[in-house]
Amino acid sequence: MLIYDLDLDSIANLLQEWDEPAYRAKQIWQGLYQHLYDSPDQFTNLSKSLRTKLEENLSFMPFKVNTYLDSSDGFTRKTLFQLPDKNLIEAVLMRYGDPADNPQITGSPTGRGAKNRRTLCISTQAGCAMGCVFCATGQMGFKRHLSSGEIVAQVLYYARMLKDANESVTNIVLMGMGEPFHNYDNTMAAIDRLNDPSGFNFGARRFTISTVGLVPQIRRFADEKRQVNLAISLHAADDESRVAMLPVNKRYKIDDVIEACKYYVAQTHRRVTFEWALINEVNDSPEVAKRLAARLKGLLCHVNAIPLNPTTGYSGQATSRERAAKFKESLEQAGIPCTIRMRRGIDIHAGCGQLAGSV
Repeated sequence: MLIYDLDLDSIANLLQEWDEPAYRAKQIWQGLYQHLYDSPDQFTNLSKSLRTKLEENLSFMPFKVNTYLDSSDGFTRKTLFQLPDKNLIEAVLMRYGDPADNPQITGSPTGRGAKNRRTLCISTQAGCAMGCVFCATGQMGFKRHLSSGEIVAQVLYYARMLKDANESVTNIVLMGMGEPFHNYDNTMAAIDRLNDPSGFNFGARRFTISTVGLVPQIRRFADEKRQVNLAISLHAADDESRVAMLPVNKRYKIDDVIEACKYYVAQTHRRVTFEWALINEVNDSPEVAKRLAARLKGLLCHVNAIPLNPTTGYSGQATSRERAAKFKESLEQAGIPCTIRMRRGIDIHAGCGQLAGSV
């Protein structure tokens, strides 16, 4: 059993079975999520007999690091993890600011964006069942769901690395391998565990969940009234275009997705972000922007556009800087705020849509 799959109550119940004092549960919880211990022998405040029980009954190692790659500019690290069943997943650390002071990642001494922001891109599945044509994870197909503990462990791995550099995680995006809402219960359990104020205490508003638009789960998410940010991978303004890129659109049409987003905003009063991969002469024209703006009119939202990241299984090309600027201008003229994101980690295939769990 993986210890990161247990919430605080589960740890307390296990200790009760072992006839251990109840207060030990909080000590273990704080050791895992505040001190970031990753082996029983680090829990020096526990008795030797309890450390032995932890060693014999629980796993602290959900994966091994197969390899890692650092981008040439020093701002991005991608890590390939091998799970016990030999499945591979990837997670990414993106640094914004000056990386020169980090012994783990060195490179260019200058950068753009919020200084000292350390964003993690975390996977929720090995592979993905959604089949988005321009996404390397979708191209590899679905392998299996990750447990809540396997999701949590990716965050803690990077948290330890940053702690060694006197830094800390500032943002977590569940935009890595997999569709988080396809693995809804485990994804939310992982967020709850990391959000717990007595443990890792990571603020809900610093999480972002990205979905291709699984309508029932968007509505469920809305009903739970979480403060976690919601991002929708849209990429097209009409159903015919979208279904050619995102097969899920056969089941959940754009109108259905937009209506679910309106429901989300009504329930939570929070803004929705629409993600848009700008593909040259496919979805990057002012005309497409105007059609998109018409669909989004009146909705509390923001469009987060990024030139397409290349993958071996898709022949489309990234838009040009000029076309991206005109797309953004057209949206903003129609009253829809838009940001053109900076691409990161492209040289190590660590950008959005590039994670493939390969060596």
